[in-house]
Amino acid sequence: MRFPIPPLLIIMNKSLLIRSMLVGSILRSILFVALLPTIVYATPEAPSSKFCKENSYIAVVKTVKMVVTAYSSTEDQTDDTPFITASGKHVEDGIIANNMLSFGTKVRIPELYGDKIFIVQDRMHKRKGKYHADVWMPEYKQAKEFGAKWNVKVEILES
Repeated sequence: MRFPIPPLLIIMNKSLLIRSMLVGSILRSILFVALLPTIVYATPEAPSSKFCKENSYIAVVKTVKMVVTAYSSTEDQTDDTPFITASGKHVEDGIIANNMLSFGTKVRIPELYGDKIFIVQDRMHKRKGKYHADVWMPEYKQAKEFGAKWNVKVEILES
């Protein structure tokens, strides 16, 4: 034998359902706004670095995943002018090569280098693609030992 469900119980269940849907959508909205990083601010660890201003905040414009490798100034890894970058600058610590970003773009690789800021001043062979970054190192041995790091988060910084 089947018992009929009292109408009051049906109304209470619908009311409870509507209330929980309303509360759920409000909580989703709050979490979305709270967890949505529009601009992340970071302070450079070493304000004396020549690549960042003292006591400045640098906004992260975009974060992308890249393959990160290293190179040194040897002719087998570069062209016939190994100490001059594609932008015409002389190589130095903090230079990075990338085919997607324009010269002068500042980037950070927190997983590998913390708050150190690199500046795009060089290019790679086009077969390397856009999502590959090549960090300049003074010694061939250092570059060789660095190897290749896959799926590394690279922060593109506000210029």
